[in-house]
Amino acid sequence: MNKKSKIDINSLAGISIALIAIIGGQVLEGGSINSLMQTAAFLIVVGGTFGAVLLQSPVKIFINGIKMGRWVIFPPVLSSQILIKQIISWSYISRKEGFLALESHAHKSPDPLVKKGLQLLADGSDVNKLREALEIEISALVSYQRQSAKIWEAAGGYAPTIGILGAVIGLIHVMENLSDPDLLGNGIAIAFVATVYGVGLANLVFLPIANKLKSIINANIVMHEVLVDGFVAIANCENPRLLENRLNGYFI
Repeated sequence: MNKKSKIDINSLAGISIALIAIIGGQVLEGGSINSLMQTAAFLIVVGGTFGAVLLQSPVKIFINGIKMGRWVIFPPVLSSQILIKQIISWSYISRKEGFLALESHAHKSPDPLVKKGLQLLADGSDVNKLREALEIEISALVSYQRQSAKIWEAAGGYAPTIGILGAVIGLIHVMENLSDPDLLGNGIAIAFVATVYGVGLANLVFLPIANKLKSIINANIVMHEVLVDGFVAIANCENPRLLENRLNGYFI
């Protein structure tokens, strides 16, 4: 159902434009790029944010959410036409050779949902039981993916507050060294840059990633609906040509 992932140019362009705008604005204002590079502020914001997210999330969900983050650059490429052609091919096979012939195709498929659907058809499962089994599996998968995607949304909520916390820490450092002017600049820089990191990461990284993952998950749901509809139609021995026309209606 999925083809090999390709680089998402839109994501790379969005990230590049955001960085160029911020760094370019800093330079145009007469500031130095180095002033935005504060290791302490970065550690406070990123470490604090992901620590808070890990605290609220099961480890399995947290790890899967991090892994799903790569979808922003390398999204799973979903081909509706390839999927529909596969379904129609299975439909013709079942009509000519019987449902049992689909069992060999089930063993060859790398997709667990496809494998399960074909195996249920080969076993001669009741149509309602077939639909119910597939919908339960899809519901569990979608719920797992949505929970995983929410860790980025949570990070977007925590980051600005952690940034303010970093600013307060920087100001505390300033107050502790009022007698030493050489240390005041570093403390003030951490204070302001921590806020920039918190707000910037939330609105330019974490929340956009969360929304991107949601859109990919929603696209996957449509593909799953097509798959279930196709399997049910095959079980009902529907005409392959009529089935193809109906499945194409999912994609406008």
